[in-house]
Amino acid sequence: MIASLGDLPLRDDLRGLTPYGAPQAPLPVALNVNENTHAVPDEVASDILDDIAVALRGVNRYPDREFSTLREGFASYLGHGLEAEQIWAGNGSNEVLQHIMQAFGGPGRTVFGFGPTYSMYPLIAQGTGARWIAGEREPDYTITAEEAAAQVERADPDIVLLCSPNNPTGTPLGLDVVEAVYEAARGIVVVDEAYQEFAPRDAASALTLLDGRPRLAVSRTMSKAFAFAGARVGYLAADPAFIDALRLVRLPYHLSALTQAAAIAALRNSDIMLGMVDEIIEQRDRITATLEALGYQPHESWSNFVLFGGVADPHATFEALYERGILVRDVGIPGHLRVTAGTEAETTAFLDALASIGSAS
Repeated sequence: MIASLGDLPLRDDLRGLTPYGAPQAPLPVALNVNENTHAVPDEVASDILDDIAVALRGVNRYPDREFSTLREGFASYLGHGLEAEQIWAGNGSNEVLQHIMQAFGGPGRTVFGFGPTYSMYPLIAQGTGARWIAGEREPDYTITAEEAAAQVERADPDIVLLCSPNNPTGTPLGLDVVEAVYEAARGIVVVDEAYQEFAPRDAASALTLLDGRPRLAVSRTMSKAFAFAGARVGYLAADPAFIDALRLVRLPYHLSALTQAAAIAALRNSDIMLGMVDEIIEQRDRITATLEALGYQPHESWSNFVLFGGVADPHATFEALYERGILVRDVGIPGHLRVTAGTEAETTAFLDALASIGSAS
């Protein structure tokens, strides 16, 4: 007899839930999960393969538990005088966030973020036994420092998650907001900069705020700008004591030797890997301009995607694009859809398909 989920002694707070999962469909143009749709350049792929081949010869042994060389690489890449002891990494930024919630959240504790924001935040919070509290943004999805601090003071959370630029809206977040939230919070403050490489070149990173703020962490990912989504590598920078806290909850040898080798090689080629960022930004801005011309209302984006409103029937538009081989994302915001900025050809295919639908309200 095959058991159902209801037959198992599942935690009460997990009953009735469904697993997270964005649509994965074999369509010619998939622009729904904010991937970097550019392939890793051939010369970089060859270099990565060489390093993986070397690592493979010692794969019978456990990897470096402290992933020391990789941490040095991340510190060098981030700059700002960071040292390896201030770096942590995991299998994607979601695992890094999970480590934070395991160490500083958990049963009886709360995690706060300004909605709408990254859909995995409440799921990771719940998965680790914490309670999610959703704050509010302005109608244009911005947040002022004064209002952010006031909301944090009222909620009094153990962890605050600030997505900058925000997903799914692309909205930038001023450093004044981060400073105000940190002063208002008694617990941990995490600035998730997964899309920071797509922000304007002169946009300051929250990395500049780390000194003297031991409860602050800034997380990044290699999934987006580095076209490394399939490699699953995320990382953060924080005070060394913060890193020590994460060691308490990580699984031993959690980053494989092959993952470490691939990431080290990619970082070594960061100039080439990031060469595609400018093209993605160009396509993002092209999407924004064309959406406006078609009668939609795109929101300001400092990321590799565009959230746009003015969609008369998001479900119908999603389906119409799907039928034309284009996969976008319905993020559940009324009258809106989200599209990733792909290659020039993918962007053209999306814009041409959307124009043929004429679904602007």
